[in-house]
Amino acid sequence: MIYTVTCNPSLDYIVSVENFKQGMTNRTDFEQILPGGKGINVSTVLNNLGVENVALGFAAGFTGEEIVRRVEETGLKTDFIFLKRGISRINLKLKSAEGTEINGRGPDVSDREVTCLTEKLSALQAGDVLVLAGSIPGSLPDDLYERILAGLEGRKMMAVVDAEKKLLLNVLKYHPFLVKPNHHELGDIFGIRLRSREEAMPYAERLREMGALNVLVSMAGEGAVLAAEDGKFYSAPAPEGRLINSVGAGDSMVAGFLAGWTERKDYGYAFSMGLAAGSASAYSELLATGEEIKALYKRVKKVQWQKDLLP
Repeated sequence: MIYTVTCNPSLDYIVSVENFKQGMTNRTDFEQILPGGKGINVSTVLNNLGVENVALGFAAGFTGEEIVRRVEETGLKTDFIFLKRGISRINLKLKSAEGTEINGRGPDVSDREVTCLTEKLSALQAGDVLVLAGSIPGSLPDDLYERILAGLEGRKMMAVVDAEKKLLLNVLKYHPFLVKPNHHELGDIFGIRLRSREEAMPYAERLREMGALNVLVSMAGEGAVLAAEDGKFYSAPAPEGRLINSVGAGDSMVAGFLAGWTERKDYGYAFSMGLAAGSASAYSELLATGEEIKALYKRVKKVQWQKDLLP
């Protein structure tokens, strides 16, 4: 079974305003409310691809209740912990002001509530997959993901981590099955700007040398690269399409990779499914459907090398 964890989910209030004017009263010409959070996005796309999974995390207040209601309405299984205080955050995404976003801080999570999460995760068994994705509320320590994986060490389950800086670096010693930084995050880790897939490859390999088994790097329109456990590099540009909404594209890539790996246990296929899923969501108003992903999969043109024969 695949389990996703979203520690800081949100209600995303997406609006557009024609001729937005700062400091003035503006009225929307489009509004949309969606449940947000990286783990929830991964679960949604897995579900769209027919892969059974359970979404876990923290929810609080009336917004938390609405997040869980909307997620379950799509057919997803959930097991969220409801906090005693605060409310889950509301993120404002203003499409017409150069993609301006205002993201909420999120609720405070007590030590006892963190313990509730770790107790739920203690039921994971060999062969299960745990996806730790996204930011955490400010009240939680930046070694949270490390503590979770430390408690699961020796379980023979597979960990997937999609997070920034310390949240990611702290887990590498537990040899996660997959980490998925984007090229900006990967560059920040090593203090370098990465512009091309070729430039990203050696730094993806460095994360592997630091402990990750597989490193998948999303690079927006440039495509993606994978430094894989099988001793190969996989690289491909994004299949052509019109960018509509980049929110959730990286999460979709994680879901596509996991769906592909679950189906065939083949890194090349998993990589192509990941790139197809990420691109399909970027070319859609909402997260991609299974049909959209499978259609784009046929257009992915990947290449592969042995690591000692990199271009």
